Amino acid sequence: MYLSLTGVLFVLGLHGLFTARNLLRQLLSLNILTTSVFLLFVVLARLAEPLDDVPHAIVLTGIVITISTTAVALALVGRLAGRTRDDDAITAGDPRGDAE
Repeated sequence: MYLSLTGVLFVLGLHGLFTARNLLRQLLSLNILTTSVFLLFVVLARLAEPLDDVPHAIVLTGIVITISTTAVALALVGRLAGRTRDDDAITAGDPRGDAE
């Protein structure tokens, strides 16, 4: 059951990553994709005889790295959105944009 959930999440993440035009949606799709990979590692570790702790440690490390990179990516997306908003205001002849 978990392997099929992993496959569904992986396909949804890939589909969203390649079809979304919005950077925020692409970032969310990338996070769904990494979640499916983490779930796959945990399922495969659970099936191993004897039980192996290393994949669980790898997943925990991956979660921490994913949270950090997602925070940086969100900051970059926010900055890009602000910059394109300012560029649109300047090209539209907004008086606030002409002052700079």
